[in-house]
Amino acid sequence: MNLDKHTGKTKAAARRILWKLIILLFAVAIGGFITQLLSSFLVAASGVILVLWLALLAFTLYFFRDPTPHIPDEKGVIVAPAHGTVDYIGEGIEPQYLKGTCKRISIFLSVFDVHVQNAPIAGHIEYMEHKSGEFVNALKLSSATTNENLLIGLRDKDSSRKISVRLIAGLIARRIVPWVRTDEQVQQGERIGLIQFGSRVEIYLPLDSVVTIQLGGKVRGGETVLAKW
Repeated sequence: MNLDKHTGKTKAAARRILWKLIILLFAVAIGGFITQLLSSFLVAASGVILVLWLALLAFTLYFFRDPTPHIPDEKGVIVAPAHGTVDYIGEGIEPQYLKGTCKRISIFLSVFDVHVQNAPIAGHIEYMEHKSGEFVNALKLSSATTNENLLIGLRDKDSSRKISVRLIAGLIARRIVPWVRTDEQVQQGERIGLIQFGSRVEIYLPLDSVVTIQLGGKVRGGETVLAKW
């Protein structure tokens, strides 16, 4: 099982931001040299800017962490597609891929959570659709229908049952980066995408599936069991 084929993509995203921070550091250094010629006040200000830059650098490295999930051995389980907090469990309608009433589990991702998404099951990606929308606070459940999002539909390789996962942008998160394509086979726990900064991920399941997670539970993508067939 190859779960590492997308690990470099997270690092590449982090490297792009790190290069921007390095350029900013050089700009601050040059600015610091100039300010030394102007006044001691501005020199002190450049020191504050340097501290802020180091804090931003540390947060960037922390945000783009990409842990390898410990996938459960149990058969017939559906794992969390994202790291975060379960803030809704109920029924809903998913009209695009499942085309009907289903069980809906919503996971909120704060800026402190891992933002790599993982495949809840092993199977075949049959459907992908990106929709433009708003960028309201992802704390609101309504953001699932109003915000920019990407729906991924998967068919289980063993039972042929279908589920779908929706990656939802938030107030700060303005970019959803998919790492899979339609007609691609994925393994359970495999990395399937990245949402940059605070956001939301929802999973839609058949009505006969048994939800095992509790409302308010903390989940880890690719690891925590949400439900069973």
